[in-house]
Amino acid sequence: MPTRAFKKSIVDLAGGGAASPGTRTLFKSPVGSGDEAPSSYHVQAVLRAVSLLAAFDGEEVFLSLAELSRRTGMHKPTVLRLARTLALSRFLVQRQDGAWRLGPTAGWLGARYQAQFDVGSVIEPILQKLSTSTSESASFYMYEGNLRSCLMRCDGPTARPHHPRSGELLPLDLGAPGRVILAALGEPGDLYERIRRRGFHYTRAERAPDAASVAAAVRGAQGVVLGSISTSGPVDRLTSTVLCKLAPFTVDAAKELGIALGAMPATALRGTWHP
Repeated sequence: MPTRAFKKSIVDLAGGGAASPGTRTLFKSPVGSGDEAPSSYHVQAVLRAVSLLAAFDGEEVFLSLAELSRRTGMHKPTVLRLARTLALSRFLVQRQDGAWRLGPTAGWLGARYQAQFDVGSVIEPILQKLSTSTSESASFYMYEGNLRSCLMRCDGPTARPHHPRSGELLPLDLGAPGRVILAALGEPGDLYERIRRRGFHYTRAERAPDAASVAAAVRGAQGVVLGSISTSGPVDRLTSTVLCKLAPFTVDAAKELGIALGAMPATALRGTWHP
């Protein structure tokens, strides 16, 4: 499922219904640059076709021609031509009453994306940047049921010798990484209301007597909770004041990771650490 930012960028590039479909727009390369770079041009009809597929971003299965036109900003005749073209390759399927849904080819393409998606190459650079910014350890936690597990960790220069290892199962209701996940999932209670308002949470010696951490939930497309990012270290160094100073770095990293993971479903991420 496309993110809102992705959908908006595609629709903006497609230009709504301003130009006729199939118009090829070229952005010329600088003089003397040789061959045109692949990013120096785009095919308007392709962008419009992608914007049509991106319109299926809600819970509904079928969309009428009028609704597709409204969501993409394109005229109905343009939408109909594009939809019929996409249907030839089974990217779209039309119902007898004229409504449209995503077809099996779209599902196949999504499955290929998930199979080839390298989670580590996306998560690791963000954790490394967070660790460098804070000089502490950075971790990404996945969850399922009432448990969480460290999927990836980047140790700081003075990391604790005894810290959660990759794959180790921990409770959600102990420690900042788990509590921000519970808050994001809608757990009731004053504590979780405060976490939702602040956007982060920190704990000191809650799960382990020598550990302190600050964490923020990671949300993917449509606000789906994927897990949490935490900055952690020894409790004697990470006072409440220090943890609050590290919170903005952690929140920014969680937002960046949510955008980077995009439409990757939580089930696909869980498959990377389940035995």
